Amino acid sequence: MAFKRRLIRERVLQMLYAYELSGNSPEFILSDLFSEFQSDKDGYEFGKALFMCVIEHVDEFDQMIAKKIKNWEIERLALIDKIVLRMGICEFKYFPEIPPKVTINEAIELAKKFSTERSGKFVNGVLDAIYNELKEKGELVKQGRGLIDKSLRKEGD
Repeated sequence: MAFKRRLIRERVLQMLYAYELSGNSPEFILSDLFSEFQSDKDGYEFGKALFMCVIEHVDEFDQMIAKKIKNWEIERLALIDKIVLRMGICEFKYFPEIPPKVTINEAIELAKKFSTERSGKFVNGVLDAIYNELKEKGELVKQGRGLIDKSLRKEGD
């Protein structure tokens, strides 16, 4: 059975939340909360890679988030919002096959479904600012046809 990526992202969010609160190892979390996805090899590999990548780069992602949330401390962010932002940044930086527009839309949907009423707009604003910064610095590497959406480009790009 092929699992949809949104369902996989939802589970990765839950796994990252469990990891953050439980103190269990990433391997335990994967075997406990993600084993049902093993029947879909591509989906399983995507979810595992996203989960492990967020854990590996959490400090880098938190620094990027902190720079974009003026007058607010990252420690005060809702944990779900912080995890959703980390996942989005991870997709921007380390998943060149995923279009930025897809990453932002998926993050907004996750925030709306699992966090507060205002989280969708908050996540959208922060990810958009990070996307623009990565693009300006030339750190946004996307491969494949149509992966940089025209609506996300600035005039003259």
